[in-house]
Amino acid sequence: MAHPKRKISKTRRDKRRTHYKATAPQIAKDPTTGEAHLFHRAHWHEGKLYYRGQVLIDNTEEVEA
Repeated sequence: MAHPKRKISKTRRDKRRTHYKATAPQIAKDPTTGEAHLFHRAHWHEGKLYYRGQVLIDNTEEVEA
């Protein structure tokens, strides 16, 4: 198994990790419903699945047997 020849200092380790930052998720507003959701994600609103202002799935419709 490979082992480092020398210990990596805390400063050197932390310099490498400076670019790993948490970012706040971008929130979009649906033009049809006004619902807030994540960008490029479909979202449910009142039994319907919306994406880019269009209905993809409508669960409010009754299924006839």
